[in-house]
Amino acid sequence: MSWNIFSRFTSNAPKKTVLSKEEEAEFNREVTKIEVLDDATKRLYKDLKKSMEAMATLSKHQCRIGHNLAASPVLNTEPDLKSLEMISKSVGQIEEHTHELNSQTTKVMVEPMKKFTLIFPNIYLTLKKREQCLQEYTRCQVKVEKYEDKERTGQNLAKLTTVAKKSLETAKESFEKINSELMKELPDFFEGRLDYFQPCFEALIKSQIEYYTKCFKIYAELAPELEYRETVISDEDFEDQIQQKMADIRALSIVVDD
Repeated sequence: MSWNIFSRFTSNAPKKTVLSKEEEAEFNREVTKIEVLDDATKRLYKDLKKSMEAMATLSKHQCRIGHNLAASPVLNTEPDLKSLEMISKSVGQIEEHTHELNSQTTKVMVEPMKKFTLIFPNIYLTLKKREQCLQEYTRCQVKVEKYEDKERTGQNLAKLTTVAKKSLETAKESFEKINSELMKELPDFFEGRLDYFQPCFEALIKSQIEYYTKCFKIYAELAPELEYRETVISDEDFEDQIQQKMADIRALSIVVDD
């Protein structure tokens, strides 16, 4: 992610800290892994949605081409081209399978990923609470140290024992509780992504295999109907034929420029 989870909460934080560099570094590593996971999940979610939209668009255009070919007057006048009617039927079948694949993708990947992304805001709220507890803990520690450095008069000792130290104990207890929970649950959550997503990816791959197998079968059945029954000509001869037919069309009086 492009932002730092601590950036919103550290502007007024005391310069001193009750944590060692090692403790803070260990915690930051766990937070970074969560941030990377959050970003990767969101990007994958968006890519899946784009992929589904692209497949639906491709299928839609294939159907349009098939329907246009089926409605073409050429098919009604040329017996040799009647087999092209199979295209409309085939692309219609493929459109149905594409719709099934997208529905299955939504069920096994998109919806689970959407639910997974909803967990992160709660994690960040807990991280914010932990940062606030750390700031309070540090402030109380600094306050106790100030009283300890002052002249040990009765009034100062009373404040130290009755107010400052009690506040410090409360702040320390609150911080250690939430910090301990996070240091246990952040790694557990990160590792748990494997058990959560593996069945999703397996189901997606199986759905794709089924989809492409069906499409292959449709095209395999369609191919013989579209085979050119005369002798196969070279690309050069085919290009010459196209150019000659285009020249014949341009020679017609109805297309001659004035």
